[in-house]
Amino acid sequence: MPTSDSERCEAKKLKTEAQHMSTEENGEVPSSPEKAQLKYGELVVLGYNGSLPYGEKGRRKTRFTLFKRAAANGVKPSTHHIAKTPQASKIVADKSHHSVSYTLSRNQTVVVEYVRDEDTDMFQIGRSTEPPIDFVVIDTVPGNKTAEDCKVQQSTISRFACRIVVERNPTHTARIYAAGFDSSNNIFLGERATKWKRPDSSMDGLTTNGVLIMHPTGGFGQECKAGVWREVSVCGGIYSLRETRPNPQRGKLIDDESNVLHDGTLIDLCGATLLWRSSAGLQKTPTHKHIEELRKEINAARPQCPVGLNTLAFPTRSRTTKVTEEKERQPYVYLNCGHVHGHHLWGQKENENGDRECPMCRTVGPYVPLYMGNEPAFYVDCGPPTHAFCPCGHVCSEQTARYWAQVPLPHGVHAFHAACPFCATQLTGEQGFIKLIFQNDIGT
Repeated sequence: MPTSDSERCEAKKLKTEAQHMSTEENGEVPSSPEKAQLKYGELVVLGYNGSLPYGEKGRRKTRFTLFKRAAANGVKPSTHHIAKTPQASKIVADKSHHSVSYTLSRNQTVVVEYVRDEDTDMFQIGRSTEPPIDFVVIDTVPGNKTAEDCKVQQSTISRFACRIVVERNPTHTARIYAAGFDSSNNIFLGERATKWKRPDSSMDGLTTNGVLIMHPTGGFGQECKAGVWREVSVCGGIYSLRETRPNPQRGKLIDDESNVLHDGTLIDLCGATLLWRSSAGLQKTPTHKHIEELRKEINAARPQCPVGLNTLAFPTRSRTTKVTEEKERQPYVYLNCGHVHGHHLWGQKENENGDRECPMCRTVGPYVPLYMGNEPAFYVDCGPPTHAFCPCGHVCSEQTARYWAQVPLPHGVHAFHAACPFCATQLTGEQGFIKLIFQNDIGT
């Protein structure tokens, strides 16, 4: 069995792409290796540990794979027209044409006609379940979720949030744009929407709550660092952030940055954050099988609880959202020191936080169950699972924990905080993670 990070990644490359293509475009699995090679990349929703609590159904899932389409469906801006209202424009009324309408006043609207682009494929993301949306996204609720937990009274995600356009020819560059075309192939920016005329006299604008992106620096790997959050416009321009998401005043144009997606780019839709993994980047990422092998390696070493002296075992993927029935085998950790124990009642404190005193070092703090981080796309390397996020207890490699602990993820309309990528829980403590200390030094 491979033991080093590079060997684990190399072993992963030997697996065929077909093994990871169960959620393809229109629900179809590529029927040949040739089709499997035309994968552009994947979008993965942060806050879910590999699957939705109510199951992966149709276009509503935690992962969407972008493949080269059988026929190009991309569009690009062409001519613009002036009309009194969007409805008065023949282009808007014609469902065979794509258009973007910028309402300047009650009596003036600029309608930009979009024409077919045979060199690009377009993929749309949003809350709507209408046919134009390829990837249906709902608001992410932090924590280990049940189907009931995921219900929100009012979503902040746009029905037609954004679109990704990918070049069909090498190097298959992917670009993101705010707003998506509706069932009539139109995008409407109303009178109150933020919009403006660019130096070349063309129009541009922002959606209500905006689409934010963040490119990691140093690539998405062991040396990566968090980048700077920017807002992308309807036409793909990059701007500094507004004071709040719905603020009508746009930020400053950033000339030296682009809307091209890089491996590890984060996309925030004001309610859900997506991670873009390129096809090349996925080749360096651990697989579900690799993570399962790491879980089995830890269990095979038969780690023990220092108090009960019973053998501990990490649960399988199907049981990672709840404590196992055999509580004494479920690994727990003291978050302030990292000592791993089984479930026991020793050291309970009489306080509201339910803190415990670690019997190994007498440190007092939270005492939580440990679960494997099962979503491979969130890993920045193939290292062993030696660290856990605080306070949720999701376990991953050290470099993965260090990266996500320093990424400020958008929260609400103006706040940012670091969160566990596997459950979206806001991180706590000095670092946001803890090194695990097993009695027999597993993973140290």
